[in-house]
Order: sequence, then C-alpha cells, then structure tokens
Amino acid sequence: MSKRIYIGNLSYSTKEESLSNYFSSYGNVLSSVIIKDKFTEQSKGFGFVEMEDDSAAQRAIAELNGREIDGRKVRVSFAEEKPRPSRSLRV
Repeated sequence: MSKRIYIGNLSYSTKEESLSNYFSSYGNVLSSVIIKDKFTEQSKGFGFVEMEDDSAAQRAIAELNGREIDGRKVRVSFAEEKPRPSRSLRV
C-alpha cells in the first residue's frame, strides 16, 4: 500500500524532480508534487511524495526529517488526510 509523505519548509527553488530524487534512494517514488500558488505559480514551500512501500516511507521520514534540502531544514512526516466539507446544493 502506498504512503503519502508531507515535506514542509522547502526552498522556493526546489523542483518536483529533485524532490523525487531525494526520496528515490529510499524506495520507489510513485509521485511528487510541490504545492504552488494558483495565480503566481510560486511554490508555497511544501509538497508531497507518494512512495510505494510503507517501510521505505518510514525510513525516508526517519532519515530526512530535519535534514537540509536545497539549503533549508525540512520537516518530513506522514501526510494527514484533511476532512473536506461537503458541498451541498442550495435550492
């Protein structure tokens, strides 16, 4: 089962490809995304990586949390699903 990992305090210059490369040394990376402002396309300083294997994700979190990536000490943890409010139609 794949695990989604949150990476915070990213440098604004970090690219999705380099983020994927950092995590690929721990296991198979299914996807990586850096969250960007929808108007300016500037990084918001955080992103997500999805890894194929739970144990690889745990190793990556343990070893990369607090490490420096592109000049910034990053926060790495399992991503938590945020409950989304239901959108009911008003009639």
